[in-house]
Amino acid sequence: MRELKIGRVYRHFKGDFYLAEALARDADTGEVCVVYRKLYGDGGLWVRPLEQFLSPVDREKYPNADQEYRFELQEIASAAGH
Repeated sequence: MRELKIGRVYRHFKGDFYLAEALARDADTGEVCVVYRKLYGDGGLWVRPLEQFLSPVDREKYPNADQEYRFELQEIASAAGH
């Protein structure tokens, strides 16, 4: 399975960007979830099961998606050269 990197930016296969903020457990099921913030609009927080966050794009539903995974880590260079 792929590894999640907290504090890093991910691109959703539909195009928008999100910041992975933390891992949390569902109080009822104990399932590990990703807490992530959208980097547009109101900057709201979202929660999704880790397994789903790191899963491949459903090619039957989205045959023309341009990335392999639902969320893909982005390598963003420092504007200040760090």
